[in-house]
Amino acid sequence: MSRRAFTVTALSALVASGGAMAAGSAMAGGKDHHRRRATREMRGVWIATVANRDWPSKQGLTADEQRAELIAHLDAAVESRLNTVVFQVRPTADALWPSPYEPWSQVLTGTQGEDPGWDPLGTAVEEAHARDLQLHAWFNPYRIANHTDLGKLAASHPAREHEDWVVTYGGKLYYNPGLPEVREFVRKAMLDAVEKYEIDAVHFDDYFYPYPVAGQTFDDDEAYDRYGGGFSARADWRRDNIDKLVTEMAAGIRKIRPSTEFGISPFGVWRNAGTDPLGSDTRGGVQTYDDLYADTRTWVREGWIDYICPQVYWSAHPLDQQVPANYSVLVPWWSEVARGSRTKLYVGEALYKAGDPAQPAEWQDPAELSRHLTLAAKCPEVRGHVFFAAKEVGVDRIGAMARVVADHYQQPARVPR
Repeated sequence: MSRRAFTVTALSALVASGGAMAAGSAMAGGKDHHRRRATREMRGVWIATVANRDWPSKQGLTADEQRAELIAHLDAAVESRLNTVVFQVRPTADALWPSPYEPWSQVLTGTQGEDPGWDPLGTAVEEAHARDLQLHAWFNPYRIANHTDLGKLAASHPAREHEDWVVTYGGKLYYNPGLPEVREFVRKAMLDAVEKYEIDAVHFDDYFYPYPVAGQTFDDDEAYDRYGGGFSARADWRRDNIDKLVTEMAAGIRKIRPSTEFGISPFGVWRNAGTDPLGSDTRGGVQTYDDLYADTRTWVREGWIDYICPQVYWSAHPLDQQVPANYSVLVPWWSEVARGSRTKLYVGEALYKAGDPAQPAEWQDPAELSRHLTLAAKCPEVRGHVFFAAKEVGVDRIGAMARVVADHYQQPARVPR
């Protein structure tokens, strides 16, 4: 059986069985809950291409095979009554469309810079819209490679031409966010896709400055010496660099295609309350403000972005000593942040954890994600959910996605205005 046939057949069966299960379920609050359901809400899924995570299933497939797999993911989204796919089109400073700025992505043919013989982004936009799905183009601004060898990049890669733009950190290569010429370049490279395609949104994930690696330093001394004179601390300068990327990207999108939105999906914790009284009742772990230099709360409060989709990848079970964060704490916190702003709030959901034997017991319960949506429905600022990721929507190991569909997605919904 082909991947497409397997995906659609298996998912249809799970949705059907989940619908029967939901008939007697009180998990979602019954009829009262369904009456509360808005006719407009985000129901999205990420399609990750970095390291061939979701698509294509492996490098070197033919163009027809790649296209068939991509369409299978779109069909699976429709089967789950989703309305949006968030398609990763620039995973490592390369492109899934014919870009004049960056080489073709290695995830397609196995060789960076090799023409795959078709246009994945153009096809994704066309096929998604034909299925009444929105297509959000997902870009990673600064990651160049998941290795440290510039010689492995395509000969035409801009990082090889501008080695002074590159920082090696944590076994990977990154563009230096502190250089204005880098910010200008990555913005132009991403906006090329906005000019060429009727994408419904530009989407960034959680990677700005890289996640901290113990014992290593992100070497931006020269850039800080040159451009950081107006700041009393390097951390403030770094946050300003990311703020500039966000505001300049937003302005570029509005100028080129005003109907296209700009959304960001950050790590779920802005700051802990122990660090900042404005922070969430969480502890330990990464804080985007301090560790990734991404002031996500300000982006929402100032209305710089159209939507935010924090990755709230923790369970809704009560806090314990092993869990630094909790779904039932973070979603109300983000709701309070979004209240009164122009920025829509969606919640990123960890579908990939459902049924993973390496995860705690709560993630072995098919109803865990359904409980998340029930909790989030109590917060009127939450306008929908995005599920990570497409592979799990198709396979649905323990029926968690089918349970969500049965409990919450009985009727189709359109994306919020």
